[in-house]
Amino acid sequence: MNTSAAGGTRTAGDDEIAAVEEQLRRLFVRVRAVWKEAAASVHPELQPVGYKILSAVVHRGRMHASVIAEILEIDRSVVSRQVKQLEAFGLAQIVADPNDGRARFIEATPAAIESVGVRGSRMQRQLYAQLRTWPSDDVDELARLLERLAADVVVPSAASES
Repeated sequence: MNTSAAGGTRTAGDDEIAAVEEQLRRLFVRVRAVWKEAAASVHPELQPVGYKILSAVVHRGRMHASVIAEILEIDRSVVSRQVKQLEAFGLAQIVADPNDGRARFIEATPAAIESVGVRGSRMQRQLYAQLRTWPSDDVDELARLLERLAADVVVPSAASES
């Protein structure tokens, strides 16, 4: 039993932490599968990272590649390669930045907006349907704990992930 110095509260031991790690692993495997399925449903050759980029552009509007890289915490070279594929698939287009002629925006095509909107809605509906079966306090607690965990996770720099 682990106790903290402040008040004798029991802290998590290796077994409890390993159980959380296992559940997170299972969740991440499922999330990756959902991203892969969503990408393939938009275009059979679209990679999950390409779908994430496209989804970000669909939901947030046109963006510079550097902003996409920052938001998704991926290397700019990955964004560049994926945007070229998105263009080839007719899912994105490059448009000039009216405020800076040298800069370019990545913009989703109408077909991409429709397709990603449908896929995103289906995934969102599934999540909402599942969580609506939970007690409200459990959903609040899950959100609070995930926020706490996310705030404490150290994220490597995007450059080291490529």
